[in-house]
Amino acid sequence: MGIEPVTVYLGLGSNMGDREDNLDRALGFLSPRLRIEKVSSVYDTEPIGNVNQPRFLNLVCQVYTRLAPSELLTLAKGIERKLGRVFGRPNTPRPIDIDILFYGDQVIETPELIIPHPKLTDRAFVLIPLDEIAPDLVHPVNGKTIKQLLKGITAVQGVFKWEND
Repeated sequence: MGIEPVTVYLGLGSNMGDREDNLDRALGFLSPRLRIEKVSSVYDTEPIGNVNQPRFLNLVCQVYTRLAPSELLTLAKGIERKLGRVFGRPNTPRPIDIDILFYGDQVIETPELIIPHPKLTDRAFVLIPLDEIAPDLVHPVNGKTIKQLLKGITAVQGVFKWEND
C-alpha cells in the first residue's frame, strides 16, 4: 500500500430487498478499509435502462483511501457479492451496486475500470447527491464542476430525497 492517500467518490444503489439496510451495510463493509468523509442524503430514483424493475435508493459518499483503483474495485465487487449481488445481465435488480465515480483527478481506462465513471454526467441520481456533498468538484475530463453538470441535465424528474420515518 505505498500510494499517497486520495479522495474518492463512490455511488451506491440498491433496488432489491431492504434497500436502506443494503446501503447501510455496504457503508459498514467499506468503513474498515476506507475513511468515509461525507455521505449524501439517500434518494429514491427511477430505474434507467430496464424500467421494469423496482425503484432504487441511491447515495454518494466521499472517502479517503490508500487503495489503488484496482484494489478499490476488488473491494467494491467483494462487498456486492457479500450482500447477495449476482453478476450477469446488466440493468437487472440488485441488492447493491457500488460504482467508483472519481478517484482523485485521475483518468483511468482499462478493460475492467473506467474513471471517471463514463455515465455519471448523464445521471441525475448521481449528480444530485454529488452536488449535495461536492458541488465544486471538477470533472477531470470535461473541466466542469458537478454544479455545472447538474444544470446541464434536463431529466431530473424521478429523483426524490428519501424521507423514511
